[in-house]
Amino acid sequence: MDFELNDEQRLFRDTIRAFADKEIRPVAQEWEAAGRHPAEIIERMRGLGLFGLTVPAEYGGLAVDMVSFALVFEEISKAWMGIAGILGSHSLACWMIARHGTDDQKRRLLPDLASGARRTGIGLTEPGAGTDLQGIRTTARRDGAHYVVNGGKTWITNARHADPLPVLVKTDPAARPAHRGMSVLLVDAATPGYRVLRDLPKLGYKGTESCEIVFEDARVPAANLLGGVEGRGMQQVLSALETGRINVAARSLGIAQAAYDEALAYAGQREAFGRKIHDFQAVQLKIADMAVKVQAARLLVYWAAASADAGRRVDMEAGMAKTFASEAAIDCALASMQVHGGYGYSKEFVVERLYRDAPLMSIGEGTNDIMRTVIAKALIAGKGRIG
Repeated sequence: MDFELNDEQRLFRDTIRAFADKEIRPVAQEWEAAGRHPAEIIERMRGLGLFGLTVPAEYGGLAVDMVSFALVFEEISKAWMGIAGILGSHSLACWMIARHGTDDQKRRLLPDLASGARRTGIGLTEPGAGTDLQGIRTTARRDGAHYVVNGGKTWITNARHADPLPVLVKTDPAARPAHRGMSVLLVDAATPGYRVLRDLPKLGYKGTESCEIVFEDARVPAANLLGGVEGRGMQQVLSALETGRINVAARSLGIAQAAYDEALAYAGQREAFGRKIHDFQAVQLKIADMAVKVQAARLLVYWAAASADAGRRVDMEAGMAKTFASEAAIDCALASMQVHGGYGYSKEFVVERLYRDAPLMSIGEGTNDIMRTVIAKALIAGKGRIG
């Protein structure tokens, strides 16, 4: 039983940590407040090959193990979680294309996606369908060599830069159960009838856009049907979301770690009644609780990632990691704000941003209530084992 990173993973982590400390952390507060697009950071991530995390080496990607994958999102989120979002949906979509795409789709798309020459995301959520993906209403009707797509999506990360954007649609709206009539289409950015309507205003998660998009008789070539066979979209999406939940769990861990780091440092600087506040037991209890939650979250995240590396399905493991780590992020952000006192409420301090970023982690890639049902079903079906 080994709870340590291997030498290669440790070196990889240190490289990402140095990048985040040098390129992201110094500008995060200013750029986030200004709503500035982080073009320079994105260019640096291209240079590091980070857009190819989940792309096989034969197409120019890094094809990192899942523990290393988690480390990227942990380290970047410690500096600025919104930047991790730029890589998150992109990596999920690349994984889905690499795993389920046709040979032509892989050859045509993956090299540019790996280099960052193209970016992508994933179009799932609709105004009336988030958790219940079978309730989507976006349709794709076959018309000769094309599909005619109508509908809309919302909260789509990277929408303004995605080319192509994998979009979950109903190719057979009458199918029962509904998932048998669902497919994924790879929609090119220049497709007539496809428009990005607006960037949605958000509490946190700045640095990357979250958009509403619409399809009005958008004609998508049939060659852009992921995998080339209709009716497999739901399975393709759900398999990718296992990876996505490890990503969100690792982002949550990064937020929790950053909140702890900020609290510990501030408690060693701030004085009250002639003493450093870390000498007061009330503050010590908060710091200890935060440290326990951070380390427990880290072990769950790495366990889920290592289980994926072992080739197993990780519905339960990723669900546990995502649920616990996201709630640890929320708890630690609040506790850190309390340690900071009034300064924790100021936009001049990092903890205020962490407090705004943390709640999304309990919602993204499946709400925590849904994660608990996923965990329970795996246990009841004997697909997961505890103890």
